[in-house]
Amino acid sequence: MGIFSSIWDRIRGHRKAQEPAAAPAPQPTVIATAAPAQTALPPVDVEAVLQSMAEMKGEAAAGNWRTSIVDLLKLLGLDSSLEARKQLAEELNVHAGPHGSAEQNIALSKAVWRKLAENGGLVPDSLRD
Repeated sequence: MGIFSSIWDRIRGHRKAQEPAAAPAPQPTVIATAAPAQTALPPVDVEAVLQSMAEMKGEAAAGNWRTSIVDLLKLLGLDSSLEARKQLAEELNVHAGPHGSAEQNIALSKAVWRKLAENGGLVPDSLRD
């Protein structure tokens, strides 16, 4: 599993942990078909989930996760080391500036926000641009 997958899993997992448990729906009689039915997952309000996580940690401890890839990874409890960011940069095809530079970290942060949006996350335009 890649680092981006870990980011997305932490965000989706946190959302699920906060949603109230719903009573199981009655199961209809199923007749065998050639392909199983696919159900679309509802979009995830990424900013709201991360804001909730930041509030639980305390804003000072959460850092500036909206613009700092290091703070975002720390908020999610993931490795924020240079090596981890190099791997994430390769996964997302980000090659702006030298590894660890402000230029690359900013580009990497924006790439993560864009990728979250591509995967069903509701991400404000201000975070993707």
